[in-house]
Amino acid sequence: MNFKEEYKKRTEYVEEVLRKYLPRAEGYQSVIMEAMEYSLMAGGKRIRPILMCEAYRLFGGEGRTIEPFMAAIEMIHTYSLVHDDLPAMDNDEYRRGRKTTHIVYGEDMGILSGDALLNYAFETACASFDMEESSYKSVGRALQVLSRKAGIYGMIGGQVVDVKESGNAVSGEVLDFIYRLKTSALIEASMMVGAILAGAGEADVKRMEQIAGKIGLAFQIQDDILDVTSTTEMLGKPVHSDEKNEKTTYVTWKGIEKAKEDVERMTQGAVSELKAFPAKDEFLVLLLESLVYRKK
Repeated sequence: MNFKEEYKKRTEYVEEVLRKYLPRAEGYQSVIMEAMEYSLMAGGKRIRPILMCEAYRLFGGEGRTIEPFMAAIEMIHTYSLVHDDLPAMDNDEYRRGRKTTHIVYGEDMGILSGDALLNYAFETACASFDMEESSYKSVGRALQVLSRKAGIYGMIGGQVVDVKESGNAVSGEVLDFIYRLKTSALIEASMMVGAILAGAGEADVKRMEQIAGKIGLAFQIQDDILDVTSTTEMLGKPVHSDEKNEKTTYVTWKGIEKAKEDVERMTQGAVSELKAFPAKDEFLVLLLESLVYRKK
């Protein structure tokens, strides 16, 4: 398998899905649709919708029931980035190699476009109810997981503690809590929703949550490493932002070499658990492994 070619195909598929579900820019409020599109279609790795789709296929999922949820998870992820970049948060001017949403549209529209993406994500996910092949019970369960993992017991909860503790020296326990909620939660949601919509049982959904949790934590630690070792040109966003914002990171806690070791250990653990499933997905294995070696 040529991983790069397969990844490109899947990324292009995600882009098609996102464009399919974006609202048209019309009416007096058209500026918010434009800002939403600017943020959502800025590129990126599209890891979460790809993970969701691969989990769906792993458990035998067919049809397009998964597509509204693929769009929804990327909308939620994107809104979180839009709000992260605001002056009251990280105050970043560049994201994915171009100016951030609030720099282009103003701080007020930056806030509102993030709000709009979050709300529209759930409006979009609910489109799965209208598909003939959909199971109402599975769609309802998937919405439960998506809403919880995106909320105060998931991503938002992690972000709250991250912001609250900015500038403070936090313990490893608190840092682990932040990472598991702020980053891992949406990755967990992605793989769990894919499994749920394909009809997987609760035990298998729980196993996917555990695999995704390890990958999410490894991904965030790798992000900490890149903030220290990469460049703005490579990342498409400012480096050393954690230092600028006086944040405790995995690198400042355990050192860069230990951080690298833990990224690989967690990823290989997740891969081993994934390979234990009867169905095989070579691309998904390669995707999880690629997170260890990513440079941006």
